[in-house]
Amino acid sequence: MSHYLSFNSVETIPDLKASAAFTVNSSEVFREQSDILPVTIDEGYQYMPWGADNEMPYRILDLIESDETLSTCQIFNAEVCYGSGLVYDTKEATAATRKDVAHYLMDNDLPSYFLGVCQDFKHFGFCVSIIILNGNGSRIVRILRKEACYCRFAPAEKDGHIPYLLYANWRKSLSSKDQVEKIELLDQHSPWSDLQERMQSQKGKRPKSSTRKFAIVSRVPTPDSTYYPIPYYGSLFKGNWYNIKRLIGMAKEAKLKNSAPIKYHIEIANRFWDGIFKAEGITDRKKQMDRVVEEKEKIINFLTGMENSGKVLFSTFYINPNGDEQHDVVINKVETDKEGGDWSTDIIEAVNMMCFTMRVHSNLVGSVPGKSQTNNSGSDKRELYTIAQALQKPYHDLLFTVHNIIIRYNGWEGVKPDCPFIMLTTLDEKRDAKLVTPNKPVEE
Repeated sequence: MSHYLSFNSVETIPDLKASAAFTVNSSEVFREQSDILPVTIDEGYQYMPWGADNEMPYRILDLIESDETLSTCQIFNAEVCYGSGLVYDTKEATAATRKDVAHYLMDNDLPSYFLGVCQDFKHFGFCVSIIILNGNGSRIVRILRKEACYCRFAPAEKDGHIPYLLYANWRKSLSSKDQVEKIELLDQHSPWSDLQERMQSQKGKRPKSSTRKFAIVSRVPTPDSTYYPIPYYGSLFKGNWYNIKRLIGMAKEAKLKNSAPIKYHIEIANRFWDGIFKAEGITDRKKQMDRVVEEKEKIINFLTGMENSGKVLFSTFYINPNGDEQHDVVINKVETDKEGGDWSTDIIEAVNMMCFTMRVHSNLVGSVPGKSQTNNSGSDKRELYTIAQALQKPYHDLLFTVHNIIIRYNGWEGVKPDCPFIMLTTLDEKRDAKLVTPNKPVEE
């Protein structure tokens, strides 16, 4: 049996030839219903939760993976940030340095690493790179990526420095430090100076630290500086369009299955179910699923039948710090004017709003759905693709920090990190594409 408990479903309403859609409000992914305080696993192992329940990154991933448009836009953004891949430019280096760099690249899977950190950047606004030094601490020999969703920061010290991060599978309940990997974190504002001080890189001085493994965090600066930045596309979940697009898909599915249009959209908060499980002491997954089905049947029975006419539904709500009402249960009646239609106009609008929020032109990831499509010309698409890649410059600058540290620490003179992007060309150049760097074009 699957351990995933889904609260989203479409249920048939007896005698009405209609259906009711149950969904969870997507804005709750960013809910902060309580003060976030450090959590202690063991002595010397503390972390700041990511969200009120420490589940925010997994809720974000679930929302992204549940929508075709959103997941496609995310991988497109990551691929555009990847460009033609991370390279170490050694054209101005000596032959000995080139050989040393080539040996380093053979020991490190840079393509996998770079695509991974690009995805972390686009999903969560930060990424974590791990550098590993050799035994005597004289050289950096490995670079690895730690998935951002499994990283948690330690509480900051008085000077604002975060001393370490913890890497673990936070989807599970952790009770021992043996289930967690603790990694020392270099100062986010000056990682190079911090590394130098720890390793005492000057000749004749022994390293202060015996540690040979450090984490370097690259993060997108946000207006609200927090431990874990809120991604720029968070407005998509706080608004209505994500739920609208999902509701359209559920309505079409219900129409195709049994020609029963959705008459009610019932929105239920996660805390409503949590409250039921807690009040009734239900901890078993199977019993929780049965209880969800039972409660849905009660709500449907309340909505139907002559004997229920005029009855009143009571539900609790609270006021969040922004002054907005947050209800446990909201029942919305769905207009059925388009019972025989296919919502083609609405799905186009919903897809365009999602692509707009994700900063992806819909023609770059596929044709716009619907019967009437307005596709750009080839020249327009080529320019859109070029613009999308050019806008990755600030992200590359942030991602190059760790590689500049590696190059300088290893003493590789004349080496610099680079990420050329692919520029699509016109037919008069007699080729489909060429690689371009911020400095000069590179002939294929």
